[in-house]
Amino acid sequence: MTNVVDKVNQATTTQNVVFQTLATASGKLIGVVTLNVEKALNALDLDMVRAMTAQLNLWKKDPLIACVVLDGSGEKAFCAGGDVRALYHASIAAKGQVTEEAKVFFEEEYRLDYLLHTFGKPVLVWGDGIVMGGGLGLMAGASHRVVTETSRIAMPEVTIGLYPDVGGSYFLNRMQGKMGLFLGLTAYQLNAADACYVGLADHYLNRDDKELMFDAMATLDWSDTPALNHQRLDSMINELSNQVDIPKGESVLADSQDNIDRLMAGSLEDIVTRMSTLASEDAWLMKARDTFLAGSPISWHLVNIQSQLGTKLSLAECFKWELTASVNVCAHGDFCEGVRALLIDKDRQPQWRFKDVSSVPTAVLEQILTSPWGEAHPFSQLS
Repeated sequence: MTNVVDKVNQATTTQNVVFQTLATASGKLIGVVTLNVEKALNALDLDMVRAMTAQLNLWKKDPLIACVVLDGSGEKAFCAGGDVRALYHASIAAKGQVTEEAKVFFEEEYRLDYLLHTFGKPVLVWGDGIVMGGGLGLMAGASHRVVTETSRIAMPEVTIGLYPDVGGSYFLNRMQGKMGLFLGLTAYQLNAADACYVGLADHYLNRDDKELMFDAMATLDWSDTPALNHQRLDSMINELSNQVDIPKGESVLADSQDNIDRLMAGSLEDIVTRMSTLASEDAWLMKARDTFLAGSPISWHLVNIQSQLGTKLSLAECFKWELTASVNVCAHGDFCEGVRALLIDKDRQPQWRFKDVSSVPTAVLEQILTSPWGEAHPFSQLS
């Protein structure tokens, strides 16, 4: 079997991202982005976002690049989210104020996500291991999302006083029934079968099939027509999927859709009451309950409001809503306390601003959802 490295004809490296182009039999090239911060589970920082955006924009225009692959170094994670420590320190230093650091990071991260959604050429994400938060933002934007037997996918923002951003307003609201609301409130970790069921993944392969996939991509008859390349890549991965050694298994979420819809029905207050008294023999559901109840009441409200956006907003409008909410929640929400408890002091004892769902004032939510830019919002004409 040919090693991927043997096929590299060009490689450039920034500190935390590696860019390669792989030669193919058709003469076309495959651009490969490898997140290269294994010790930090490939969490995204601003420099990584900027490096990826610059390279992807070049590859988008390059007629030799037929396809792009996003991968993560190591065996633990594709990407465990965004590196939010810099945002925490900036927000603590400017308590109660929207910081320039938050504006810049979230705007550039969301622009990268939007670029992937609208790339045109096939973008394949190898979603092996942990794919959470900002990592899911990258994966959700890809046209070919491949998961494996080790994939663990979640939007855990409720645990740090945030909400499911990076396009969650778009993809969560397009899931079956109340599934998006459930995932946003509980930070439930999806396996491969769950991800395929809710539409966050397109294909299932085994971790050990990665080299086979790259070998097959190298021999694919890539054309000058993106639509044709999408179809050929689909067919190739489907063929590999039929030969996996470890089966995908069944989706717990699929089997529990009706129950999840019942749990998430009614007002937010109804949901909190129902979840507070929930008793089940299903360990996964009790873990979801406990994570939800330990989350930020401000975040509960934001996730609930987000779920009511429905499917009428365009992708660009969703990112506009999120940019406003995200920069404000760093200043006026529970973000700093959530990050402190989970990542800074690591005591896992967050002292949320409000003790329960009914204590959160409407004025606080309105403040979080009011654009700090006024009419001059950076995403007024996102393209």
